[in-house]
Amino acid sequence: MIDIENQLTLDERSTVDFVLSLRKRWSDTLYPALAEEYRGAGPVTSDLEEATGRLHRLSLYPWYSHLERVQQKMLWKAVGEAVLGRAETLREQLDELPERPKGDLRLSADTELPDWYTGYDIHIQPGSFYTDDLNAYVYELGARIVMLRDNDGYKFHRLFTETALPDVPAASRVVDIGCGFGKSTRPLAARYPGAEVIGIDFAAPGLRLAHAEAEADAAAISYRQGDGRATGLEEASCDVVTGTMVLHEMPGEAISATVREAARLLKPGGTMAFLEFQPTGDAFRDATIYEHAERNNEPFFRDLFGSDLLALCAEAGLTDATWTPFDERRDGKRPEGWGDRREWHFPWAVLTATKPQN
Repeated sequence: MIDIENQLTLDERSTVDFVLSLRKRWSDTLYPALAEEYRGAGPVTSDLEEATGRLHRLSLYPWYSHLERVQQKMLWKAVGEAVLGRAETLREQLDELPERPKGDLRLSADTELPDWYTGYDIHIQPGSFYTDDLNAYVYELGARIVMLRDNDGYKFHRLFTETALPDVPAASRVVDIGCGFGKSTRPLAARYPGAEVIGIDFAAPGLRLAHAEAEADAAAISYRQGDGRATGLEEASCDVVTGTMVLHEMPGEAISATVREAARLLKPGGTMAFLEFQPTGDAFRDATIYEHAERNNEPFFRDLFGSDLLALCAEAGLTDATWTPFDERRDGKRPEGWGDRREWHFPWAVLTATKPQN
């Protein structure tokens, strides 16, 4: 498979590197300066609305908020142009599969995409992720920059599988809900080499790219177009059900339905784990998270943060439900918390629960 980044011209690479540097300085320089100005603007408050109002009155806030939105738009423009310049070759390689594939791809034209999924250009990506095969390439390359190049080689997802998922030597089936272009699914195939690994997603373009890349790596994965709220898989057929960065892109009722479906799929003794985000309890920090979601066309963060998923897990018949902070830099699942970090970062957390033994 062609890695677009390895083919960038000098001008294209310079543009991508500029956007990456801009994003880093927004995170590690402008955000700490904004936080310092905030701390000097009044006493500590635990009230989110009060913190948001104070945030808006800071002198650095217009620069901070504008730069966040602008660099995201610059990212998609740079990456989109790089992909469009190689469109024919990239489309062709999606069909260049081995004679004897290790896995399979099952697309369904009958898959109904809900309005809440199609109603926004998520992450401000023009056309979003599901509309065209090229959009999958755009998202894959763009995601490297969004994560500040710290997720190259699917590092976050490997940390998730290594630190948050159980050892199940005899696992027979593992399901990844909202698998996108496969960045979360492929580490599962390495973690559970004897299991049937299934990735499910609404977006056919992402699944086509995921399948092609998995086959290029000789990874036996089954990718299926479908709805994570109703997968069509057999009840009590899975040892592990996962999802990464998917619940926060759903309204509350869809979040609940997805968790209930995960519970339905689990065998007795099976584990559900979602890598997501959670409020930190720092009102200033959390205000910037909510505002990030709004500027980034991710309207359902409030639904996730306002949902009592621990109670929902119990209602769905799961036990030992917990949220645990997750450090994407090196530690993975981190029960002691996020620690003291100056730079802006996502408040990663893992929701885990188990299906009781009969």
